[in-house]
Amino acid sequence: MTSHHLLSPQNWFEQGGKQYAQFRPEYPPALAAFLAAASNNCRLAIDVGCGSGQLTHQLANHFERVLGIDPSRDQLAHVAKHTATQKYIDYVCASAEALPIANRQASLVVAAQAAHWFELPRFYKEVRRVGMQDAIVALVSYGVMVLDENLNTRFDDFYWNEIGSYWPPERKLVDSGYADLPFPFEELNAPPVAIQKPGRLPNCSATSAHGLP
Repeated sequence: MTSHHLLSPQNWFEQGGKQYAQFRPEYPPALAAFLAAASNNCRLAIDVGCGSGQLTHQLANHFERVLGIDPSRDQLAHVAKHTATQKYIDYVCASAEALPIANRQASLVVAAQAAHWFELPRFYKEVRRVGMQDAIVALVSYGVMVLDENLNTRFDDFYWNEIGSYWPPERKLVDSGYADLPFPFEELNAPPVAIQKPGRLPNCSATSAHGLP
């Protein structure tokens, strides 16, 4: 398996934090619950490439402390204030390749829909440094949206044929469900988890969209 480095130096998320926070899908609670259950302890979870904190605040329901890390100040500026868990969450502007954490501190290091932007060899080196013994490392991706019935045919044509050539090269790693990412750690079996969102088009009956993390 080949090693993937960051293919383009541009930070695509340096702007647009408000829209990202508004439209980014929420992860199902079952994901954070599984990550906590798989961890040997629940002292500290690190959400790397956290964006505006969609997964970060869910982890705070299970871990004593959660740290969200993102290189974009604009993303972090639009983190929602979750009053029930906010006291357990800190956010830091930093890169995945230089985590501002002391050695052997993290119970969990997770990157949700972000690992394809990382320089993975350097990130994995940091994971080994900051993780406790037997810490959990999780790379989460929800792939391409799937719509109900005949809407999916139209969406597939739009995604693959109309806008497909405009995606950065790293997006192909998402399309494959991270199957092509190197992962130099012992793998654990994870239960199937789906993001499901009901929606209604104008003058149409209700439909829904879902994708696998």
